[in-house]
Amino acid sequence: MSNNHYQHKVRVYYEDTDAGGIVYYANYLKFFERARTEWLRSLGIKQSNFLEQSIGFVVTKVAMENKASAKLDDLLTITTHISRLKAASVIFSQQLVNQEGLTLCTAEIKVACVNLSMAKPCIIPERILGALKRVS
Repeated sequence: MSNNHYQHKVRVYYEDTDAGGIVYYANYLKFFERARTEWLRSLGIKQSNFLEQSIGFVVTKVAMENKASAKLDDLLTITTHISRLKAASVIFSQQLVNQEGLTLCTAEIKVACVNLSMAKPCIIPERILGALKRVS
């Protein structure tokens, strides 16, 4: 996998599904969140360090297309890349594929950097921005 695309695998557990063994659509957002967080972690960025400084990241926009259903016990691969990087926000493009290679869901997710103590947008700290620039 190239530096500008990150892959994260997740197994579908019973808790992710409805009574029929189908993944509830909102859980795709959780899977996407985990993939973005693990990508940042792989770049040496721990979000907990920035929370201590009252800096956080919030999702401000989601465009998601569900194409097929994930099922209990599926092994899913989430591919993430940055489609747009600005001073105070990032747009991630994400794709969720099952073990047969079938694309189940795609999303464009905009995440903004926020000063939590002031509850206002702020510039992404240079340490994070620099790491994101290297992989975008």
